[in-house]
Amino acid sequence: MTTPKSVPTPKSVMKKLPEVTLAFWIMKIAATTLGETAGDLFSQTLKLGYFLTTIALFLIFVVTLVIQLRSSHYNPFFYWTVILSTSMAGTTMSDFMNRDASAEYLSGGATKLGWGPQGLGLGYPVGAAILVSVLLAIFLAWKLSGMTFQITEIVTFRGEALFWSAILVSNTLGTSMGDFLSDSSGLGYLGGAALITGLLLVLLALMKVPAVPNVLLFWVAFVLTRPLGATAGDFLTKPVAKGGLDLGTAGSSAVLLAVLFGLMAYAQVKERRAAKAPQAPGAGASAVRSQGAGRR
Repeated sequence: MTTPKSVPTPKSVMKKLPEVTLAFWIMKIAATTLGETAGDLFSQTLKLGYFLTTIALFLIFVVTLVIQLRSSHYNPFFYWTVILSTSMAGTTMSDFMNRDASAEYLSGGATKLGWGPQGLGLGYPVGAAILVSVLLAIFLAWKLSGMTFQITEIVTFRGEALFWSAILVSNTLGTSMGDFLSDSSGLGYLGGAALITGLLLVLLALMKVPAVPNVLLFWVAFVLTRPLGATAGDFLTKPVAKGGLDLGTAGSSAVLLAVLFGLMAYAQVKERRAAKAPQAPGAGASAVRSQGAGRR
């Protein structure tokens, strides 16, 4: 007896994205903080500029995304490398959109940062408004496609493409929000981080409210963890005179990379153990039915 085409077989339904746990959010914040420090390392410390760095990091994002999309199952190294590449690209994309070559953004009397355009100079409010519009357009297209927003049930190429498009834009938006809180709101790095942390705690409390969809809370939290990483990254790297610790982008990035790599290795070990663990009778069929319901 053949299996109907509308019902995926256990071999055809493979988990491509991770479970959302506390470890997931710790790795997300580590990756986005590293994205901030590494993006600034290339564009500012190495003086490649926002334009060249954005092009280079976007190409890295494309390469890592292709590897993730071609993978047949969830691989922590592939997944979190894409998250990191979107965070780094989002940092310089946001800076290129919002900043320019004025003294407000270039320190030490510099008038130029790298080759090419110095930035569009749109400012944080305009840049954020554009990014919010793009993100809403992606979610609208996602909604009209009929595919699930539940990331653990995304098993198609089109679903993953929409997911990663939303991730890239949300990380870019989060950078703009973080820079605004750190540089323009008067809160400073610690104040901005404290505000974002407070908002995340509110979202955590809302998880107990049945009327609020958990999927909505996930995406709001996903956006908010990016400015948390941005403010944390700036706090680590910016001069003491500006309220930072002045640890430098190179040293901070190296430490954060080691932390993230260790977390990725731990996730990989857990994933392998879970794959080898005996499955309860009927669990595979149940998983297939639940994922098949969200498949389009």
